[in-house]
Amino acid sequence: MLRHIPVVLAWLVAIFLVAPIVIIVPMSFSTAVSFEFPPPGYWIGYYIQYFSSPSWLDATANSFIIAFGSMVVTLALAVPAAFGFARYRFAGKSALNLIMMLPVIVPGVVSALGYYGFLSLGNLVGTHAGMIIAHSMLSIPIAFLVISAALKGFDRNLERAAMSAGAGPLRTFFWVTLPVLRPGILVGALFAFLHSFNEAVVAIFIAGRDASTLPKKMFESIRLESDPVIAVVSTLLTGAVFIGVLFSLFFRQRSPHAA
Repeated sequence: MLRHIPVVLAWLVAIFLVAPIVIIVPMSFSTAVSFEFPPPGYWIGYYIQYFSSPSWLDATANSFIIAFGSMVVTLALAVPAAFGFARYRFAGKSALNLIMMLPVIVPGVVSALGYYGFLSLGNLVGTHAGMIIAHSMLSIPIAFLVISAALKGFDRNLERAAMSAGAGPLRTFFWVTLPVLRPGILVGALFAFLHSFNEAVVAIFIAGRDASTLPKKMFESIRLESDPVIAVVSTLLTGAVFIGVLFSLFFRQRSPHAA
């Protein structure tokens, strides 16, 4: 009996975490003019309202554009930094590691104020470029940690074997190093994309009107009125995440390197 207690507690915690997410699905089909559970009736009017609203669609498109741009910039900076940090010894390495983690340590509001003051010098406030720069700086520590962890578990004898067989540095990297590190790099890219897509505090400060993101739009809608369209957006995002998880599990099972 006692050995089943951890399993029961795990299921209770899982239900506690998932229940709020499940509730938003019927609320997105509700006929109520505000948030109400259980719904008094069901329809798809709020879905039609979302897909026919230029403001919601523009915010969604901005989120994808900024998140993808942030992911590219983050990988372009985090991958070389992780290689340098994991494979070389140099003075001030610990201090550099601390500096790399500062965007995670510093409160979001403080970072948002700093980015606002910095980006305003280049007239980048309220632009996609400014949002990509700010979100990239916030995402680099996460991708850096993931890729550094993958590099620490990498067997460099594989590179030495490839070079001893006549492969040059670039060929060794693209044919040996990159395939082995691909899972860690993809995870870092995924975290960078999701972190940018879900970020709201910095967006509130510097996005403006032209670069308004979906989280910023949701915050403004719930602050001004309890717009049920937010439940529609939440349901769509939850469904996208669920499909992504299923796809990753399917890809892992089909992968020849899966355990």
